[in-house]
Amino acid sequence: MLSALGNPRQAAAQLMNFGLILSTAFMMWKGLSVISDSPSPIVVVLSGSMEPAFQRGDLLLLWNRNLFTETSVGEVVVYNVRDKDIPIVHRVISKFGTGPTAKLLTKGDNNDSDDTKLYAPGQNYLVREDIIGRSVVGYMPFIGYVTIMLSEHPWMKTVMLGIMGLVVVLQRE
Repeated sequence: MLSALGNPRQAAAQLMNFGLILSTAFMMWKGLSVISDSPSPIVVVLSGSMEPAFQRGDLLLLWNRNLFTETSVGEVVVYNVRDKDIPIVHRVISKFGTGPTAKLLTKGDNNDSDDTKLYAPGQNYLVREDIIGRSVVGYMPFIGYVTIMLSEHPWMKTVMLGIMGLVVVLQRE
């Protein structure tokens, strides 16, 4: 079993296979980003604020290429708060103006009040640049719980990476 570690060629091949897997995943992510025109084409619903439409742990597939239509009231959008990298999935409840300068106010379906408390200090509305996904084109229920578990329990990341590394090193061809 550990004989693979004694052969430098086989160890190098396994290391290259692992690098190939990582680079392929990265290229697929970037390809999805370009196709969907979204820096984050797949997001996980992190809270219950959009219940019953989306549950905590749902994985959403986003599309941001609606060239001929504007964001409308009632549409579900995904946005990042300025200076934070946490995607928020909420519904547009008010729109002021038209075009790229339109101001949008959002709210979670399960929340009592709008999102002005979630926005950056001094920000009362969202603008088009804040939105990373305009249309939810599909979702997979509860698949995102893996991501939630890994972020809530950081030790699980180390264990998972260790297991993946062992599988690569001990893999037989």
